[in-house]
Amino acid sequence: MATAEFIHVQKYLSGVDYPATKEQLLEHAERQKADEKAMEALRQLPDGTFDGPNEVSRAVAGS
Repeated sequence: MATAEFIHVQKYLSGVDYPATKEQLLEHAERQKADEKAMEALRQLPDGTFDGPNEVSRAVAGS
């Protein structure tokens, strides 16, 4: 996934408290009314805990 797509996802993760699990990221994005494109990118993340936005970015880029 391209960096531009991560930036699209990241705007829905603004204010999330890290570390955060995949489920917490999905819940936060849903509360922020993330569109389907962003939600699908988050659903593709591996299960686990993310220490910050850079780690999410790497995971999004690798999916």
